[in-house]
Amino acid sequence: MEIKSTEFIASHPNTASCPKDERFEFAFIGRSNVGKSSLINMLTGKKGLAKVSQTPGKTQLINFFMINHFWFLVDLPGYGYAKVSKTQQKFLSRLLKDYFSNRIQLTHAFVLIDSTINPPSKVDMAFLESLGHLAVPFTLVFTKSDKIGKVTLDKNVDAFMTEMSKDWETLPQFFISSSEYRTGREEILDFIGQFTSQ
Repeated sequence: MEIKSTEFIASHPNTASCPKDERFEFAFIGRSNVGKSSLINMLTGKKGLAKVSQTPGKTQLINFFMINHFWFLVDLPGYGYAKVSKTQQKFLSRLLKDYFSNRIQLTHAFVLIDSTINPPSKVDMAFLESLGHLAVPFTLVFTKSDKIGKVTLDKNVDAFMTEMSKDWETLPQFFISSSEYRTGREEILDFIGQFTSQ
């Protein structure tokens, strides 16, 4: 799929204020500092679209981007919260639970996993379990693949999927990505295109 146009629509503090139309909606989420903003910018081909920060946890709202005037890319706050207050942690936790529980427009979620981390994070596993309980369809995206060698990358991805297999009968599809080298861009966009027929 080719991205011909990208437009920031709005940031929303809750699910109730999100767009009411029936466009396809693809949400991107991951732990703080997983490289979500860089991935979104790489996918859309626009460097400054999502704000990249050296301080994890900067995304505090539900950010909507219109793609090709046809579907929404949704940038969600991270889980596993960075250096934010307990009050803010509770707010973000409620925000995400509300979105994934009640957002009927959600077509698919992409959960970003830091490929440089091994053993697999308990926080990642707990979040994926929560999506499973809510029956949210999701795909994994292993980020930062350029930061480690292929042997280590394969080992870390295998460790993650093996850990998942302890609790999941069917394992999700996954993509390997590098925002620096645009790895995985075509594969992820083609996957989205299967839903949007673009």
